[in-house]
Amino acid sequence: METRKLEYHQLVFTVQNRCKVCYTCVRECPAKAIRIFNGQADILPDRCITCGNCIKVCSQGAKDFVKHSDEVDELLQTNEKVAALVAPSFPSEFSDFKTHNNFVGLLRKLGFDYIYEVAFGADLVAHTFKKLIKANPDMQYITSDCPAIVKFVKKYYPELTENLLPVCSPMNAMNRVVKNMFDYNIKTIFIGPCIAKKDDWEEVDFKITYRELRSLIQKHNIEIENIEPSTFDPPYGGLGAIFPVSRGLIQAVDIDDKLYKSNIIAAEGREDFQEALKEFYSKTWGKENLELLCCDGCIMGPGTTSLSNRFAKEAFVTNYVKRKLKNIDWEEWENNLNYWMETLDLSVEYYPSPIEDLIPSEEEIRSVLIELGKSTPEDELNCGACGYNTCREHAIAIIKGIAETEMCLPYTIDRLHSLLEELNISNKELRDAQEALKKTEKLATMGQLSAGIAHELNNPLGVIIMYANILYEECPPDDPKRKDLEMIVSQAERCRQIVKGLLNFARKNQVVYEKINIQNLFDKAINSVIIPEHITVKTKVDPPDLEGYIDIEQMLQAITNLIQNSIDAIGNKKGEIILEAQTKDNYLAISVYDNGVGVPDSDLSKIFEPFFTTKPVGKGTGLGLATVYGIIKMHRGKIEVESNADPSKGPTYTKFYIFIPQSKN
Repeated sequence: METRKLEYHQLVFTVQNRCKVCYTCVRECPAKAIRIFNGQADILPDRCITCGNCIKVCSQGAKDFVKHSDEVDELLQTNEKVAALVAPSFPSEFSDFKTHNNFVGLLRKLGFDYIYEVAFGADLVAHTFKKLIKANPDMQYITSDCPAIVKFVKKYYPELTENLLPVCSPMNAMNRVVKNMFDYNIKTIFIGPCIAKKDDWEEVDFKITYRELRSLIQKHNIEIENIEPSTFDPPYGGLGAIFPVSRGLIQAVDIDDKLYKSNIIAAEGREDFQEALKEFYSKTWGKENLELLCCDGCIMGPGTTSLSNRFAKEAFVTNYVKRKLKNIDWEEWENNLNYWMETLDLSVEYYPSPIEDLIPSEEEIRSVLIELGKSTPEDELNCGACGYNTCREHAIAIIKGIAETEMCLPYTIDRLHSLLEELNISNKELRDAQEALKKTEKLATMGQLSAGIAHELNNPLGVIIMYANILYEECPPDDPKRKDLEMIVSQAERCRQIVKGLLNFARKNQVVYEKINIQNLFDKAINSVIIPEHITVKTKVDPPDLEGYIDIEQMLQAITNLIQNSIDAIGNKKGEIILEAQTKDNYLAISVYDNGVGVPDSDLSKIFEPFFTTKPVGKGTGLGLATVYGIIKMHRGKIEVESNADPSKGPTYTKFYIFIPQSKN
């Protein structure tokens, strides 16, 4: 009896630069042995059953397996005797050969000394199985021909390890025959469709897939058309040749299928074999046995070069078996079968190798689900986009550290929307900051220019005003020139006010901070302006005793200018002006509102520029708001405006916002 405990080998691996993280491999892995970490799919050797499903489904070729074709090629160049053990599925892969004899001839050309059919090993296993179920009718067996199934049971259903058929696989049965024939002085190479075989016992020296065999053919430039036909070496396989197709074991036993339908359940493929094991474990059935294959028949193994045309492949195998059985010497076959069944010990003993899996609490699972935006059962869409069947399974995988939250498509889409919204807000803030910077640079340049002009004009203007006033005072009241001199004095005074405004706009004098009650500031500003009877002025200060550190005279001038602008904007219609103050984000926030005509959108970006005014000619200098802007900037604050001048969009209004830091430092 052969015994072996499982050792973990990294047979399947990820080619990182090809992985696009589509989660297809996660979805198709029956053992959930794929870990997504930092956006990359890695295979966990301790969980992997080397079924090769991930290789079959990866469209980018990001999953690959360890190959031994080079070692086999080197072995064939030595003086060692080498035997090829060919899996029964070979007709489905090498249908491009004229006959199976051409295929055997190819192997001899590559350097194999002997070529045997694993189909004979399948005959041995099938008949050993037949004897066991007759001898132990109450025992429920799980066939152990598929090494991926054996691994899955040992890892994920360790309690069912004792149900694994204690018979070696057809490959190992044929290997024991060949090794025994040559007194173990021969090297054996298994050739088949399966990757899991590479980790299935150490008795066979090397295992290569059909894909690896084709690479050897290409490497040696062998032309299939020129191959000399040959035949397999005895003992020849019988019904075991049908092993790789659905219900192959039952057919190989050569007992009426109907007799077995009641006590053998056959299941193949990733989903069906798992469901069959689940029901078997829960004792849903009576005393049925299980015939399981991880793939949809061995003809669809990951080591084949084509994963399509399943039914055509099945037809190639069945047609080969039909031809084979017509020419077989049944007496010779039966003698060989009986001899080797009596000579060899085909038994094995399996040991469970359970995965030490973290079992999260319900509270931990619920916490992850909430993080994924799944607060209620209705939020759990179970869409499968993450590669897991349910949101709950995904949450458990996250806790185990083999999955990431970003794998959830609805969660990622919601997060993307949030990020886009944040990005839009950031872009808007950036545009606003850029506009403010441009405006600040422009106003700073204009301020320097204005200061220079104002200082240059002040001296000659002072002379003009002085001499104009002297001439005006000396001129007799009845002199016709007196009226002209009065005009000169008036316009010179106007020029003086303009120059004063320019200096206020570009002023660089210090801010003298004083503590003042804001309500008192509003009252002083209102009292310094003549308010028409048709205009109502209101104040709202929260809290009523709100105080601020400001330059009282300068801020009084700024608010007075804003109130005067509001009066001009309201004009002759009935209106109101509202002054408000409060604290907001460590700022003293002051606003001045009026329901006047509003400022057109096209003018909003220019209203703080010197000499720009929306008032009629002669009614304004365009320096009032420029002066206000300068005062606010000197307080290290900011001023904003919103307005509507289009009655079709709603009531017209203008509202200025002033933000002054509450700290004077």
